[in-house]
Amino acid sequence: MMPFADPALRALNRFGLGARPGERGRLEDPGRWLRGQLDGGAPKLRGELPSGDEIGAVIRGLREAQRARDQDALRERRREIRRIVGLEAVATLSARVSSERPFVERLVAFWSNHLCVSVQGEPAVLPMAGMYEREVIRPHVLGRFEDMVLASARHPAMLIYLDNAQSIGPESRAGRMTARRGNARGLNENYARELLELHTLGVDGGYAQEDVVELARVLTGWGAQGVGRGRGPRVGPETTAPAFRFAPPLHEPGAKTVLGVRYREGGVGEGEAVIRDLCRHPSTARFLAGKLVRHFVADDPPAAAVDQVAAVFADSGGDLRETALALVDLDEAWDPANRKFRTPQDWLVAVLRVLGAKDTPREVVEALRQLRHTLWAPGAPKGYGDTRREWADPDALMNRAELARSISRRIVRDGGRPDPERLLDAIEVGEDSELPRLLGDGGVAVDERLALALAGPDFQWR
Repeated sequence: MMPFADPALRALNRFGLGARPGERGRLEDPGRWLRGQLDGGAPKLRGELPSGDEIGAVIRGLREAQRARDQDALRERRREIRRIVGLEAVATLSARVSSERPFVERLVAFWSNHLCVSVQGEPAVLPMAGMYEREVIRPHVLGRFEDMVLASARHPAMLIYLDNAQSIGPESRAGRMTARRGNARGLNENYARELLELHTLGVDGGYAQEDVVELARVLTGWGAQGVGRGRGPRVGPETTAPAFRFAPPLHEPGAKTVLGVRYREGGVGEGEAVIRDLCRHPSTARFLAGKLVRHFVADDPPAAAVDQVAAVFADSGGDLRETALALVDLDEAWDPANRKFRTPQDWLVAVLRVLGAKDTPREVVEALRQLRHTLWAPGAPKGYGDTRREWADPDALMNRAELARSISRRIVRDGGRPDPERLLDAIEVGEDSELPRLLGDGGVAVDERLALALAGPDFQWR
């Protein structure tokens, strides 16, 4: 079955976050519409958001309650954290649902997943996950990749999530001191490995285990303050909001060599120099281009398209706006033979957009949990998957069908009078699809037809 080739719908659904009825008729030039969205910085989130001070206070309160084993205080801190996460999630999803620059919001979601933190595991990451996306991804989504990676590397959420905050140079002042006391903590390689394998070069990017160890040594001393960890050597005062801290007593002395390049001892500057070099490495351009083409074109990214995007990324010095423009210029992205299966987050946001939702109720956050695609909660540092194989299993499709039915019934129950046939203006319908006939069948209840449109095969693709 081949879907119709409608460039406007392709722009709205493939690059954007879901068409709304009547929208495609207003797009005279879909390519120009997409390019225009990349002008200016990324839009800021609206609505009530927690401050850094507030997040820092609740993390420190949580740690104090854990140390004191105070169950009442623990319950109160966890309630506060759930409130913070809820505010962040509603603001993030509302931006996707209501945005008039949905291409930019899709890019924010893509890069957030690429440089992901996860709320599974270390409890302190939970209240910081939304802040991480706001402070690391969104400001740099149309800037330079190396600035985004550096912001990620310096953010407390990432430093705690991948354990770099616990890493101590064995020959550092703190390392020798803890060794004398018999409680040496030593080097932690987790972040260094993921920085090479997942964030920059890729698993086949040409690095060796020795590079992982050397990079871990480079990054010793990169940690967080304001999160009340309260273990290990004291190297500075706690601040109110979580923040980056470079602690010289934890930093491994001496020169280090990563990927054959020797970096002289230079404190925090060593890590900054290595990260910039990694971001400019040819393997990084190739790795990122492959992921981007997989996201915007097909699960099996065409090699020519990958080459094209990698060249723009490298030639522009990792300029993410130029790289996004290169995606729009790909012939393969507009080929109707290439389709992408919507992830659960994509599908639910597209549902809300096609139904004309103006805000995002808290229930949507819970619905994502039901769909196994909670915000900022991948099970591993590689982030959520991006292919049909990972999301199109029978259980996942059944969950979508049940949710579509619940949403449709609720709309009708609350007095809404939806016209299911209007949704055809927002869906890439296959030539052999039964959907137009089904949605026009007045013998079927309105809510059932609405649910058919949202849960049917055509709406699962973008």
